[in-house]
Amino acid sequence: MIKTDNLTKKYGELFAIKGINLELKQGDLFGFIGPNGAGKTTTMRIISTLLEPTWGEAYVCGFSIYNKPKEIRRLVGYMPDFFGVYDDMKVIEYLEFFAAAYRINGPARRKRCDEMLEVVDLDFKRDAYANTLSRGQTQRLGLARVLLHDPQVLLLDEPLSGLDPRARIEMRNLLRRLGQTGKTIIVSSHILPELADICNKVGIIDRGVMNISAEVSDVMKQVRDRIVLQIRVKDRFEAAAQELEKMELVDTVSLGDGVIDVTLVENAGDFSPIATGLVQAGFGLVSFKEEEVNLESAFMALTKGVGAKI
Repeated sequence: MIKTDNLTKKYGELFAIKGINLELKQGDLFGFIGPNGAGKTTTMRIISTLLEPTWGEAYVCGFSIYNKPKEIRRLVGYMPDFFGVYDDMKVIEYLEFFAAAYRINGPARRKRCDEMLEVVDLDFKRDAYANTLSRGQTQRLGLARVLLHDPQVLLLDEPLSGLDPRARIEMRNLLRRLGQTGKTIIVSSHILPELADICNKVGIIDRGVMNISAEVSDVMKQVRDRIVLQIRVKDRFEAAAQELEKMELVDTVSLGDGVIDVTLVENAGDFSPIATGLVQAGFGLVSFKEEEVNLESAFMALTKGVGAKI
């Protein structure tokens, strides 16, 4: 659905982005993470054909940004970080105006606008003036606008920026629902936790260079090369810890608050014999699971001391 090859934008001697390589398939929800000024907006504008690269190539649904910009614009919904609304327009009028621009005419226009208001949970504001909406409501209106022509690709530039905690949760839930419809979505943010629980792929960009671009599961594997188990037993915690230390697959054991943390040796593979060994030794297992690593921890580990040098 989206592919970039050595995508680069240069202003004089300054690289806004340098050598961006990205490949997303249908249904991917890609979290584009980086500090302000890292190159996220530049990349999204090039993909949406609003900005030409200095060199490199980008394809959307098989169309080149150089040869088929009109076709790409029909397939893409681009929502900038900040966008204006018309002060003298009601919400429904605002959507109908843009629906007309997309050549959605007749009864289908009002029907489509009503549907999009329901999708973004804004139908109760249909007759309110656009300039009276809160920041969160304005963001949802902007999302409704880019969904009018049913694009296959969504490029959402910092849609969670400036929202209060409740509005951020509502927007994340909305993005999660859109991801389940099969659309390919790029969502940018400079705050990782905003996207950690909704994306299946993540890219980390800094000073124009993509340091990491991978499946979330692969990012987790890069962070931890050894499996860590969290084990709870009914009683005799210290005895269980001593029993675990004897096992061949175990490297280190530590006792926490009712939990025994067990780090396995490298390439441990199947660790089911550990559970079997505890049961056979007479210990009652309450829980036995692999420790989860969240995306924020992965981000901090992988980017520690990393900076793009251009």
